Amino acid sequence: MRVLVVEDEAPLAEAVARGLRREGMAVDVAFTGDDGHEKATVTRYDVVVLDRDLPGMPGDELCQEIVHSGELTRVLMLTASGTVSDRVEGLSLGADDYLAKPFAFPELVARVRALGRRATPATPPVLVAGDVELDPAKRIVTRAGAPVELTRKEFGVLEVLLAAKGAVVSSEELLERVWDENADPFTTTVRVTVMTLRKKLGEPGLIETVVGSGYRVPGAGPAGDSGSLER
Repeated sequence: MRVLVVEDEAPLAEAVARGLRREGMAVDVAFTGDDGHEKATVTRYDVVVLDRDLPGMPGDELCQEIVHSGELTRVLMLTASGTVSDRVEGLSLGADDYLAKPFAFPELVARVRALGRRATPATPPVLVAGDVELDPAKRIVTRAGAPVELTRKEFGVLEVLLAAKGAVVSSEELLERVWDENADPFTTTVRVTVMTLRKKLGEPGLIETVVGSGYRVPGAGPAGDSGSLER
């Protein structure tokens, strides 16, 4: 899940980002409304955690810009005021959820995850390919019933590939969906992560490379219909 935190209180923004990253999310941070608008324009986020009171472009205006963009991005609005009228006003601007400060971090995580599920096409509670099962909620992967220990990035890559239901996913898309803005697009990060993921999953090989296009985990039906493959 790709998340953007737009919050001008730097310690709070960084703390939220660190916490969400520990939950396996790819998180970018913006400290002004203008910076947040720029990031949201060039990257499709699943969820934007947005403070209402921002320097530069106000949070209310940024919320409306995100809503009017036509993307599936969901907005969780943060505010120091938790009155009913304030919540109603925030939701009327197009925010999908509203959370007053101070908040309990586990509640923030639960709300972000719930919004993230609404930002992407519905997927089964457990993703399956052959004898491999991935449970997004429990963050568990098994093969033939045996647990497979994965890093957060390896888990994220496998989740994106399984959710694609046999479609090819490019390295660029994996980099955007699993990593954050600090990832260097010219590195071999994705290739190395896929390589270690393959080793941990073992044989027979699950992830196929579609030369010149990306990676896929074939769904039902014969493999090899989408192009030249190499294991």
